[in-house]
Amino acid sequence: MHYVSVEGLSKSYGVKPLFGGISFHIEEGDKIALVARNGSGKSTLLKILASTETADSGTVWIHKDVTVALFEQEPVFMEDRSILDNIFHHSHPVINAIREYEKVSEEEDIDKLTAAIVKMDELGAWDFDAKVKQILGKLNIHHLQQITGTLSGGQRKRVALAKTLIDIGFEHKHVLLIMDEPTNHLDVEMVEWLEHYLNQEKVTLLLVTHDRYFLDAVCNEIWEMDGSNLYTYKGDYENYLEKKAARLENETSSIEKARNTYRKELEWMRKQPKARTTKSKSRQDNFYAVEAKAKQRIEDQQVELQVKMNRLGGKVVELKKVYKSFDDKVILKGFDYTFKRGERLGVVGKNGVGKSTFINILQGIEQPDSGKVNVGETVIFGNYSQQGLVIKEDQRVIEYVKNIAEVFPLAAGGSLSASQFLNLFLFPPEQQYTYISKLSGGEKRRLHLLSILFRNPNFLVLDEPTNDLDLPTLGVLENFLSEYQGCLLIVSHDRYFMDRLVDHLLVLEGNGVVRDFPGNYTQYRMAQREEEDTATPDVKPTAQQTAPAASAPATEKRRLSYKEKRELEGLDKEITQLTEEKKQVTEKLNSGATAFDELQRLSIRIGEIEQQLDEKELRWLELSEAES
Repeated sequence: MHYVSVEGLSKSYGVKPLFGGISFHIEEGDKIALVARNGSGKSTLLKILASTETADSGTVWIHKDVTVALFEQEPVFMEDRSILDNIFHHSHPVINAIREYEKVSEEEDIDKLTAAIVKMDELGAWDFDAKVKQILGKLNIHHLQQITGTLSGGQRKRVALAKTLIDIGFEHKHVLLIMDEPTNHLDVEMVEWLEHYLNQEKVTLLLVTHDRYFLDAVCNEIWEMDGSNLYTYKGDYENYLEKKAARLENETSSIEKARNTYRKELEWMRKQPKARTTKSKSRQDNFYAVEAKAKQRIEDQQVELQVKMNRLGGKVVELKKVYKSFDDKVILKGFDYTFKRGERLGVVGKNGVGKSTFINILQGIEQPDSGKVNVGETVIFGNYSQQGLVIKEDQRVIEYVKNIAEVFPLAAGGSLSASQFLNLFLFPPEQQYTYISKLSGGEKRRLHLLSILFRNPNFLVLDEPTNDLDLPTLGVLENFLSEYQGCLLIVSHDRYFMDRLVDHLLVLEGNGVVRDFPGNYTQYRMAQREEEDTATPDVKPTAQQTAPAASAPATEKRRLSYKEKRELEGLDKEITQLTEEKKQVTEKLNSGATAFDELQRLSIRIGEIEQQLDEKELRWLELSEAES
């Protein structure tokens, strides 16, 4: 079934064009991720499709049987009403019955509860109520009578997400679900549940997300919006990166040819007399088309900066017997840890477990109840907090950065000017004189981030740095941080970001328990699942269950399927082949007699081999343990 057709859509704010002349179609069952830089109009396009904003020109056609559900970054609520009233806002017998049942469930009026149960029975509403309870429970929404205006930012996002998911469960079967950064403020378990939920639900999906693992798990198509162009890529995020790189290479070649032609045609234009013939007029018109092509820019910077920073001494940060609690909530209980130079540490845990409190204690922003935090004399913290950008008065972007420093020093000598540094972090010269108040939310986050980096700290503390950043910016940030020589501490729910940048984790498990895990986030989740699989549930059997349970084995290990056994045999061969290829490539790289072009190719190949080995060895380990 054909859901949506868009032709020649354009939108501007004042003199700033967001996008122009874009066209696309959405079919039933499509699951699409929309990728573009902050400020390109992603959120605006989603709102136009949901009819909450209008385009300047172009047409939008949506099938009359399709219901459009929009999950926004900044949800709108009835602020003086309860969570319950906001979530169950439809007036329909089933919704009304569930709302009444959920409301009286928190009261102690038996008569009202009995009446609500009878109504639920009459309408057959229990199946839908079970789905509602699952959504609310997984998103940690429990106090349904709380007034929405009192909620924190994270709570608001989770309530808005629950409202959207309940709406699409209640609506007609033809639903176009539009989601703008749905994973912000969700912990990883919530994100993984949402992945599973969206894959189970028969919805057509268009979403904007910075979470690349979530994108791969949920979507099978990526759209990249770039001004008046919309590029379509089938497949996952890795395929998108490969195809985009090939496209940019072709465009670069095409632009270079146009520049050569332009130089020749420019010389011809200058020599032409004022009275031109028809033939020369045609050539003149063609000249302007070539000129436009020749002056195009390909903006796809990869940041690799060797930063010149203050050297960390032997002593970095040492925490000794640190205790911290708020009333009955224990954050740290006798915590000991000594940071080393060059440490790359991730901090993870469920929402509300105290991650932000922990990093504030580390930096001296909050004081522990007892214990010591000793910070080395050479340590310069760079703190990227969730609070965001704070400015006393509106300034231009370039002025804000220059007030921090005029230049950014490089390890190899020399420096980058404030303007050059801004350009590397995707603020081109024409945008550097924009007032900060005119930037989008994501652009403000990006400016906040680069302003921290521009101060050149040697101990970076990043609290949820990926929220509201677009994928191009995340690529730039990851390239920068992968070359960073100082200490790095990251609090993030972005699994891809953590896997790429940290090599071990501090896991805050609650009640003051902190687990030191040697490995990245994916390895931690695998270990956690193995522990869950092998744990014996502490459930007391009923009288009817006691007899058969006594004779049953304590645990029953699953056997590998025939397909899995064949896969395990194949993995042995593939790992051996890749290991041998890695050895050969390494020898060529170290020989000193390899041509430059071949060196480049081999450098790319060695990275691919290592990634494939990591993936295949993890899968081999998983299957081997299941077999044993």
